[in-house]
Order: sequence, then C-alpha cells, then structure tokens
Amino acid sequence: MDILEEITKILSDILDIDDRNISPETYLIRELGAESIDLLELAVALNSRFKIDVNDDEIFLRKLRQYITKAGQQNKDILQYLAEKIPFLTRKRLEDIITDLEGGPTLKVKDLMAYVEMQRNGN
Repeated sequence: MDILEEITKILSDILDIDDRNISPETYLIRELGAESIDLLELAVALNSRFKIDVNDDEIFLRKLRQYITKAGQQNKDILQYLAEKIPFLTRKRLEDIITDLEGGPTLKVKDLMAYVEMQRNGN
C-alpha cells in the first residue's frame, strides 16, 4: 500500500467513516470531524505503521497561527518564515493555507502524506 492508502485506512478506522470520503484534498477537522483525541490516535497509528517519529505540533500544524504572528512581529516574509518552520509543505501549499485560514482548521490529508514522506526520507 502507498502512503495515501495507509493514511486513508487509518483515518477510516479511527473516525469510523467510509474510506471513499477521504482524498488528499479532504480536511481532517472541517470535513471529517476529527477531534483532539482522534488526532492523538492518528499520531500513534502513523508512528506505528510508518515507523516514524511524529511530532504532534508539526504534523497537525498547531503552531501555524503563532508562526504567522511571529513573522509579522519580526517583519519577516510570512511564506519564507513558514517554509523554514514547516519544511514538509510546499510553498504553494503554504500559500493556500494562508488564503484559507478564515475558513477554519486547514489541515488536509495531503499534509499528513507530506509529513510522513519527509520523515521516511530522514529529513
């Protein structure tokens, strides 16, 4: 199985939903209704399945708004600052996240995939 298939299976099991409702573009919290306890279970499952270290703050983008605020306070380019702090996401994805912030939690399945890929590659 590839990363998407594995993450889809894990999410389907944890959230008790049909895996056909999950794609790389699916929002974990907005669309799937994932809660804090679900994210904790997800981190443990990803650690176990992929044999990677999972940092909850990193993978779930918990410090995103903090980083944006800090970049503004330090008069730094927000995208550049985010790229340094969240290296597993592409610049395009970071731009999309910034644009989408008002809609609520921005974490998508593809963000989990990018994190797993980075950890598997030893970055």
